Parts: sequence; structure tokens; C-alpha cells
Amino acid sequence: MQLEKPQRLYLVLAAFFCVNAVLAEFIGVKIFALEATLGIAPFEWNLFGQSGSLNFTAGTLLWPIVFVMTDIVNEYFGQRGVRFISWLAVGLILYGFLFAYAAIHLAPAAWWVGVNKDQGVPDLQAAFAAIFGQGLWTIWGSVIAFLIGQLVDVSVFTRIRRATGRGMVWLRATGSTAVSQLVDSFVVLYIAFVLGPQQWGYDLFFAVATLNYAYKMLAALAMIPLLYAVRRGIHWYLGHEHAERMHRDAHD
Repeated sequence: MQLEKPQRLYLVLAAFFCVNAVLAEFIGVKIFALEATLGIAPFEWNLFGQSGSLNFTAGTLLWPIVFVMTDIVNEYFGQRGVRFISWLAVGLILYGFLFAYAAIHLAPAAWWVGVNKDQGVPDLQAAFAAIFGQGLWTIWGSVIAFLIGQLVDVSVFTRIRRATGRGMVWLRATGSTAVSQLVDSFVVLYIAFVLGPQQWGYDLFFAVATLNYAYKMLAALAMIPLLYAVRRGIHWYLGHEHAERMHRDAHD
């Protein structure tokens, strides 16, 4: 079956969106030190009576790309296009975690458990379970926050698009991200760490959520050139007139 260019474009965008969302969930178990990664002195933040260095989940490397893909899909395929890939991504994330848990409970081969002992991993089964066996509170918090954030993003994006017309792409992209990630940043931590077994206090919750939100907004601003670059690539691929017609039809 021969796909038309818009169909191929949507397929590529949807695939890239989903793989980034799924990967962000799985690599998010690692917490990295931003200052040490960049080779700079630790930045000692102090918020709501809490202090520390800048530590983030590795998933933050990919979520800004998900934001850009959300806005691009919204530009050319509208709210229905974004909602479909958002639900698809949630389904794939849950599917991935289901089989990760199934793999954890497979009986390991005796020789495999200690195969990396010389590399400092005496029990590979325990390491595998620790990496892929994220707590249910964390999984549900992340999935619920992601879905709510996506639905908020598409709604805010459309409202700004109607108010500004086809211009000011940066405004609707940044504005929708600002609102959706405010929701996402607080919901995921509230479910995972306040309601969850760790029982964070509200001072710690607000401090970490605020810091994560600030990071996401800086990343979103840094992604604006990428947003424009992708739009130019789409116009080149589809042809300017076709791209403009899709853009108009998506929001009429």
C-alpha cells in the first residue's frame, strides 16, 4: 500500500514521539548530577527550606523532544492527532512495563547471575530487577502525569493558536509547554512520592517539583530553534502550499 506524504509524515512523527516517551520512562530510573556531568561547581539551590545540588532523572534528556513532537503534530494534524499518539504512547509504556516485570520474574540462568562480577555487578538478576522494576507508584504517577500534561498541552496550544493565527509559533509552543509541564511536574511527584511509600513532606515536594519545572522550561526554550528547523523540513518535504493547507485544516 502506497502511503501519501502526510500519512508517512504522521507515521514518522508518531513513531519518534512514542519511542522517545517510552525511552524516557525507562531511562528515568537513573538520577544524574547536572553539575558533575558538565564539570562545573555544584549549584547549591535553596527552596522551601530545602537545599541541594542539581539532580535530575535521565528522562529529562528526552522529554523536551517529546514536547517539540507534540507541538509539531498539533500544528499539522490538530488535537485529534496529538490525542491519538498520546494514548498510543501510554499504551506502549504500560505494555513495556508489563513485559519488563514479566522478564524480572523469569528464573535467571545460574551462570548469567554472576557473569559481570568482574565489572562490579555481583548479582545481575538483582541489578536487572532494580533498574527495570520501578515502583508501581512511580509508574502510575508518571503515566497519569504524562497523559494529563498532553491533554492540557493540546488544549492550551489550540487556544493560543486561535488567538494568534499562524504566526508566533514560539509563543504557542512555549505557552502550552509552560502550562502542561506545570501540571506534569507536580502531579508525577505528588503521586509517586507524596502519596507513595516514601511519604515526602510538602516542603521537599514543592522544592523538587519547582526545580524540575524550571529545568523543563529552560529546556523548552532551548528547543525553539529545533521546532522551527523541523517545521522548515516539513514544508520542504510536503511543499509549502500543501503544508500551509494542512496547517489551516488542522485548526479550522
